[in-house]
Amino acid sequence: MALKLTETQRDLREAARKYATSELRDLARELEERNEPVSKEWRQRYADLGFLGINLPEEFGGLGLGHFEALLVLEEFAKVSCATAFPVFESATGPVRTVVEFGSETLKKRIVPRVVSGEIVVAVSMSEPAAGTALTDLTTTARITGDEIVINGQKSWCSGGGHADAYIVYCRLSRDTGAAGIGAVLVEAGTSGLSFGQSEQLMGLRGVGSSDIYLDEVRVPVDNLIVPAGGFSKLMHAFSLERCGNATMSLAVASAALDDATAYVSERRQFGKPIVEFQAVQLKLAEMAMQVEAARALVWDAAINADCDLPDPAESSIAKCFANEICREVASAGMQLMGAYGYSKEFAMEQRLRDAFAWGIAGGTIDIQKVNIAAALVGRRFNQRG
Repeated sequence: MALKLTETQRDLREAARKYATSELRDLARELEERNEPVSKEWRQRYADLGFLGINLPEEFGGLGLGHFEALLVLEEFAKVSCATAFPVFESATGPVRTVVEFGSETLKKRIVPRVVSGEIVVAVSMSEPAAGTALTDLTTTARITGDEIVINGQKSWCSGGGHADAYIVYCRLSRDTGAAGIGAVLVEAGTSGLSFGQSEQLMGLRGVGSSDIYLDEVRVPVDNLIVPAGGFSKLMHAFSLERCGNATMSLAVASAALDDATAYVSERRQFGKPIVEFQAVQLKLAEMAMQVEAARALVWDAAINADCDLPDPAESSIAKCFANEICREVASAGMQLMGAYGYSKEFAMEQRLRDAFAWGIAGGTIDIQKVNIAAALVGRRFNQRG
């Protein structure tokens, strides 16, 4: 595994870091306070600098770089806040990749350039009230009638729900049970029959937004079919890239918490000297640093091995699971080192701790990643329903 960055990669990461730290801190505070997503105007600023099309094909306006380069940028944005990074997350590792991999040429030309330009955001709509981890139990249906697809059902916990401009809806496209009947259809905001519940009030990830989605005889062109019935494995393979994005969000939160804690203990004085002079503090910083660097190595490994292809599902699950766990631990340790200041909303640490818990739930829980890892080790899936 080559962990030494090329000059191009270093320059890209530095450009992202400079922009994020100099331009996005005030925006991050606003998003946190108002619980509103990044505006279209801001997205287009991201786009003008090339941050929304890093690993998307050049033919659609992207930079055509690898997933690794995209994750480098995502980490720098997410160190400021997950909310400011979310448009980068969605464009680099989110559902638009499913359109690139499996959509028709006309659908790609209609959707992908608009994501790259910042005009639209595409969200994924997978979970349902009774189908989260047991995703193959989903009941949302879609039937093809002539040149249209008609969709009915309810979706839950859609990140970006009510704010995104289009949704990739996982649905049952045939009467086959389980995974065999599942595919995905793109539904654009404003389509008749599409409505949203109230915005969820979550502990963290303020500025990302989440809501239920209701589909009542929603009709879209048949060209909006991305994956037909029987393509569930394709959807899950594509989702391995989103796991890497999720892991990078966790990595960024942990890395920022380490930076904040290090700066604090270097300045905070007790008993006549900076508290970093105390061995107990040094040991805690070292433990945090080891966890961050190990998570980064796992995330980079999955991305580098994938190159421009989709990451290996097992490698992405390992990276996500580990990063999700250490993120919570590092943010918690950072808060403890900062004491009352870490617990205060005047500082970013308490937000980092709240955000840290989200990523181990979103995109497949920590425990289900461990099941995936075990399945890869023994070479077969386990029947969780028996």
